[in-house]
Amino acid sequence: MRFTKMQGCGNDYIYINCFEEQVDDPSSLAVRLSDRHYGIGGDGLILIEPSARADAYMHMFNLDGSEGSMCGNGIRCVAKYIYDNGIIPEDRRHAVIDTKAGLREVSFDVEDGCVTSVTVDMGKPKLVSVGPESLNLCGAELIFTAVDIGNPHAVFFLEDNPQLGDTFCDSNDLIAASYERSLLQFIDIKRIGDILARERFPDGVNSEFISISSRGEIFFRVWERGSGETLACGTGAAASVFAGIMADKIDDEVLVHLAGGDLLIRYDRATGKCFMTGPAEDVFTGYIGV
Repeated sequence: MRFTKMQGCGNDYIYINCFEEQVDDPSSLAVRLSDRHYGIGGDGLILIEPSARADAYMHMFNLDGSEGSMCGNGIRCVAKYIYDNGIIPEDRRHAVIDTKAGLREVSFDVEDGCVTSVTVDMGKPKLVSVGPESLNLCGAELIFTAVDIGNPHAVFFLEDNPQLGDTFCDSNDLIAASYERSLLQFIDIKRIGDILARERFPDGVNSEFISISSRGEIFFRVWERGSGETLACGTGAAASVFAGIMADKIDDEVLVHLAGGDLLIRYDRATGKCFMTGPAEDVFTGYIGV
């Protein structure tokens, strides 16, 4: 079976063209291929399938085999794949991609016959509750904003959560952090993400941790359900910007610095939609027995 590994801001998935290939058990295949020691290695598996109502369907599986609804970095790579591999005509600069979370429109820039950058209509994010929620985790009273943008997110702003450093950082890290601009890199986000999933989100949640640099720039870490900490999360970036705008912390267009690269998120107040622009790149293509 032929596969292509692709990445968007370091969020890497294994892509299989199901216009040509057939996958009988994608959940177990995702677990096997995503293993970074015994498989290809990646944050999960994405099948690019035919769709009756769009140019392609993005069928996403996390590295633990669970099915995902939407992936902002993954959908940019799907857009690149269907253009670069001739699934859509070469004169097109836009496409519609079907997902479990609904239809998503994409537009893209092309250089030398290949897509280099993709803008995704991420749809309308919505607040899960009226405002920020408070939850006691390990004795720390933490504040987060719950956002749904095709999948669930819990957004923590460092400025609202001074207890993050005391409770979820090693004491040696706290000393080191006093010389840094932010505690963001030292927070034990796995511990928080796991507890939050057990106590507040039984179906799992993506947990985002945000340090605001200015009204147009933020720094970002994420713990993703089904995958753990990843270098980037497109839906999480959009959810975090939306949460910040709703709290009047940031402006409507924000540069998001993720561990794997940068995304530009723009919120359109007229439509209530978020738009994400970022790169999509091939890593390598190969064949594997299934």
